[in-house]
Amino acid sequence: MAGFRHRAPASADISMVAYPSVTLLIDLGEGEGVVYETHGRHERGSVVVGLAPGDLRATGWGVGELLQIRLDPAAAAAVLGASAELSGMVATLEDVWGRDAGRAEDRLRAAASWDERFTIAADLLGRRLGAHPPVDPEVAHAWRRTLTSRGRVRVEGLADEVGWSRKRLWSRFRSQLGITPKRAARLVRFDHAAHLLAAGQPAARVAAESGYVDQSHLHREVTTFAGLTPTALAGAPWLAVDDVAWPASSPTQRPAKDGERIPDLR
Repeated sequence: MAGFRHRAPASADISMVAYPSVTLLIDLGEGEGVVYETHGRHERGSVVVGLAPGDLRATGWGVGELLQIRLDPAAAAAVLGASAELSGMVATLEDVWGRDAGRAEDRLRAAASWDERFTIAADLLGRRLGAHPPVDPEVAHAWRRTLTSRGRVRVEGLADEVGWSRKRLWSRFRSQLGITPKRAARLVRFDHAAHLLAAGQPAARVAAESGYVDQSHLHREVTTFAGLTPTALAGAPWLAVDDVAWPASSPTQRPAKDGERIPDLR
């Protein structure tokens, strides 16, 4: 999780970098809310962002606060019922949670601190865990292997590991996680490359370390997943959030003080 205090002007247009998770963006402002735009569609306020949404931008920020929650796709399936209908799309939180969405927003707005908000959010998610059927153990294993290999794994190899045919793995993975195994691998590999770029590594080295054929291949994938060039992606503010995410057991393993968890987006 990460908290934002945004003070961007109403005309702000901030690209949101695709990430290998289902992402909840809970608008805690009192005004009209943040507007999100992707593929010509617009949504306002709290939203759920599916895997690999493509060129996604936040516009019309104004002044307010935003809570970002990233869910492993297997967890999202159990908490949200996220599947094919959320792949690459943006849906309002109300569409996914119904009336519970408004009650959750009210509790989070009333919290006295970000730490309290994080705790409330974790409790809300925990209570909903198991509200939908879990993914197959074979699908969960295939997803974990995709992550640990940084996207450099073949579907045939995953199918052999779980004892399924390639066709069965492809079908079950797609229906339960909302993305094909091949595109999941591309997304995970892109995410690894994106963070290397953000760390200041040159594009040619990032391409080689991430398993791309060449720098042009990296450029095409960055454009596909982020709608940006590698140079622009390296400075994307959304990537900076990962270093200050709550809890300290986040993938970066970096503890942070409360004030550090709240980056300003300008």
